[in-house]
Amino acid sequence: MARFEINSADMAIMGEKPVTADILFQMGLDSACGRHGSTDLVTAHKWFNIAALKGNSEASRYRKEISGEMSSSEIAEAQRSAREWLSMH
Repeated sequence: MARFEINSADMAIMGEKPVTADILFQMGLDSACGRHGSTDLVTAHKWFNIAALKGNSEASRYRKEISGEMSSSEIAEAQRSAREWLSMH
């Protein structure tokens, strides 16, 4: 049996199954703690933002928490990235 690790939401779409809010939330956690490399709060904010929009209630709390550690330009970058991702998916 093959095992696949999903390191991006684009990979999670394989098989035409929609990406769930829980997957997006986990990706935010992975980015926030640097699970797949260095910590990336901009990417974490993006995934938490999208997960919150898709119904994960914890995601908005985490997004707010990491926002306190980010500059306004980083937050704006994360929001642009989230809008871009949503327009493509």
